[in-house]
Amino acid sequence: MSNNLFGVDLGTQNIKMFSKGDNMVLTEKNTIAIRNKTELFACGDEAYAMYEKAPGMIKVSFPVVNGVIADFNNMQRLAEKFIEKHAKNFVKNCEFIVAVPTDITEVEKRSFYELFFKSKMKPKSVLLCEKPIAAAVGLGLNINEPTGFMIVDMGADTTEISLISLGGLVLSDLIRIGGNHFDEAIITHIKRKYSLVIGQKTAQQLKMDLGSATGGDYGTQKIVGRDVVSGLPVETEITSADVNESIKDLLNSICTAIKMILEKTPPELAKDVIRAGIYLAGGSSNLHDIDKFISESTNIQVNLNETADQCVVLGLNTIVTEKEYQKLAYNLTKKIYN
Repeated sequence: MSNNLFGVDLGTQNIKMFSKGDNMVLTEKNTIAIRNKTELFACGDEAYAMYEKAPGMIKVSFPVVNGVIADFNNMQRLAEKFIEKHAKNFVKNCEFIVAVPTDITEVEKRSFYELFFKSKMKPKSVLLCEKPIAAAVGLGLNINEPTGFMIVDMGADTTEISLISLGGLVLSDLIRIGGNHFDEAIITHIKRKYSLVIGQKTAQQLKMDLGSATGGDYGTQKIVGRDVVSGLPVETEITSADVNESIKDLLNSICTAIKMILEKTPPELAKDVIRAGIYLAGGSSNLHDIDKFISESTNIQVNLNETADQCVVLGLNTIVTEKEYQKLAYNLTKKIYN
């Protein structure tokens, strides 16, 4: 297999790439900073450090929204810079396999393809793969067998719930709830309870440090925000209870969506799911006790992998390097499965 092979997972928060040449997963924030409307000022982690801190002439944005490419030109510039930075020696005659969400239009799916095919890297080929299938392979599941597996991929903007068997999707549902919505709920709750305005980065830190899906106590944390009344910076101590209360309704909505898929699952596949359990993927599955919460709600064992946030991109590598999985990737223009 050529070293000029890249598996790419474009997420709302992070862009992840597996480089065959380096045999490693590379991750940076999927963020771009544009100065004076046209000039590329920074991208990746460097741009994210400027988020909520940049002056008016610098616009910091996320080119992917709700799992789809919202700003094609900036996403292409960011991807080119990312690959040039991390894998410059392997760009010539390179090949890409890109993960795409299932519940998107053909036009949106084509934008993932053209993002790389029409880039200045001029790749030899670009293949696509459904994200839940790549996640399942990355988790080490043999999805070519007549066995049902349920994957819940919790991302920054969306949660994708999929039932997979024989290398295909039996059922799938994508809901617009993810880690960013948890952050917004925390911001709203703290503003309402403490009359304090905080930024998304602070809310995200509170979520990961103090948040618990089951209501567990993970201590307290001091934060600084802007007082709504005086307009001055104020330091306040936030508890786990504050964070847990703000995100509980969103967590219940995710569990409701999982139950709806389970209700539609054919009996024989439902038996497989009960035996194997539900598999979690995506960065938002790192929330404390999320596996216990879903397990208590569904009465089904939940499997949480240490590399849940990287399983999609790791699965892409397996799909193109192992012959038994290569048929899971396809060429969008030819519509022929390899």
